[in-house]
Amino acid sequence: MAITLTQIQEQLRPDLDEMNQIIKSALASNNDLANSIVNTFLANKGKMLRPIITLLSAKLFGGINRKSLLGAAAVEILHNASLIHDDVIDAAQERRGAPTINSVWSNHVAVLVGDFFVTGALRCGIETGDGRIMRVLADMGRDLSLGEMQQVSTARNHNIDETTYMEIIRSKTASLFECCARLGGYANDAPQTAIDELGRFARLLGICFQIKDDTFDYYNDPIVGKPTGNDLREGKMTLPLIYALSRTDLPDHDEMLALVNKESLTSEDIDRLIEFAKRAGGIDYAYETMERLRDEANDVLSPFSPDETVDQLREIFDYVIARKL
Repeated sequence: MAITLTQIQEQLRPDLDEMNQIIKSALASNNDLANSIVNTFLANKGKMLRPIITLLSAKLFGGINRKSLLGAAAVEILHNASLIHDDVIDAAQERRGAPTINSVWSNHVAVLVGDFFVTGALRCGIETGDGRIMRVLADMGRDLSLGEMQQVSTARNHNIDETTYMEIIRSKTASLFECCARLGGYANDAPQTAIDELGRFARLLGICFQIKDDTFDYYNDPIVGKPTGNDLREGKMTLPLIYALSRTDLPDHDEMLALVNKESLTSEDIDRLIEFAKRAGGIDYAYETMERLRDEANDVLSPFSPDETVDQLREIFDYVIARKL
């Protein structure tokens, strides 16, 4: 019987609880406002997919130890810092079904809290006493920021190709997943070649995660919680539409290409582009791409000795493709 993400979470529960205590300690302060906001935000946890990857990596390379727990805490804090800042940029009102920090307090406070989270992650990284861990965290933060800036830059052009799209999501999303895998390896002084291979697996997983996330934009689903066409509204081109626009054989291709290159899109324009992407097979192509990435990722794992942890990593890839939010 296949392992589920819930089962993986439960098996790692003692370690995740210890990691959450590290996070709580790293974000503790004598400021009542900061404590109130932090405690409210942390009470509404996500799937903790990224720290789980760090802990599974540590298991694969020898075992979960204090260093790997600190690394897992650092990536979870940095991930949440990026979400807080994203909510400010997007003027989001809800996150995981709860009001965002910017909607309850202000953009000013939300930016400060996001910055405070970054300092908490740095404290966790420093406590490992491992320069390799600090370097991989710094490189990840750099990649994430540059990926977001590249997306803003290309959004001004409206029309991007698949190669550019993949470069953007490798930086802005997959870099964090890759960082998680590397942290578990460095925490156990694993061979660099093995760390690089698991990092490659995690990079493929992160790319797949973002592609799946982008497909949500083509359906009006209250569970996901973001309006249909939100990416297009912000000028972001994602894989289903990129593929559809590559199909020059379609009779309405030129019309749709002209539409996407308009200075600004109306709600009607967005609806037409979404339907065009679906009709042209864009969603099917996105799923085919995710399945190809999964096959490649499975090949990356094949040299590792078969065990429960390898099975769990494969299961997480399946979960990412099948997830509903």
